[in-house]
Amino acid sequence: MAKEIVYNLADTVQMKKPHACQVNDWEILRMGADIKLKCMGCGHIVMMPRSEFNRKMKKVLTKANDPVNAKKEQYVPKDSIARPNFR
Repeated sequence: MAKEIVYNLADTVQMKKPHACQVNDWEILRMGADIKLKCMGCGHIVMMPRSEFNRKMKKVLTKANDPVNAKKEQYVPKDSIARPNFR
């Protein structure tokens, strides 16, 4: 049985195939039934179903708010990502 990879909001992940801009780093912006990703090279945003994301993801590169990410131009810190206000 395959080992499940754990990922969270604002983590940077590597996908199996690179984006058209030839960068393979993606930041997770939204998690739910769908996952919203942002390319760390050009800033392009895509949404895909969680099942498709789990198939296409290769590994987690860095965790949320890792200082390595602060150097990347397209990175948004975890506390700056809009969160729904449920009460």
